[in-house]
Amino acid sequence: MNQNLAFQHLSADQWVAVDQAIAALQDALVPALVSLTERQRRRAVKMGDGSQAFCRIACDVARKNAGLLPRDFDLEEMARDLASHDALAERFVVLSNLMERVRDTDLALGSDAMAASLEAYAHLKVAGKAEGVDGLRKLLSRRFRGQRRTEEPAKV
Repeated sequence: MNQNLAFQHLSADQWVAVDQAIAALQDALVPALVSLTERQRRRAVKMGDGSQAFCRIACDVARKNAGLLPRDFDLEEMARDLASHDALAERFVVLSNLMERVRDTDLALGSDAMAASLEAYAHLKVAGKAEGVDGLRKLLSRRFRGQRRTEEPAKV
């Protein structure tokens, strides 16, 4: 086997620990998470990198001039939203990096398994003809039905 992109493997106990950690993360985050519809996502006023300073200054100025705001303006909610946004953003970076590595590892594991399977299949096609595995080899060949390569015309 020539390819081995992912060579570290977790034990069953480690997978249990991962599942418990994911469950704990969900239990901790779900009460504060929302699900938006596609329309809500499109219509929401977005706070990008350039708007963060604006929001912080607006919160500070509003606090210092609370008497100028309408009575029903919830200044504390504004401050909580900003603080929670900051806290979530820190975790978002860590989780995004982790998810990128999870996706890469998933791709590598699938690629390793596929490369090994192709190599095993190639060996079975050649060496397994007289070994009583013809039926199994034919079963494996179903994966490639309809994928015949067409020969390219010779270049002159």
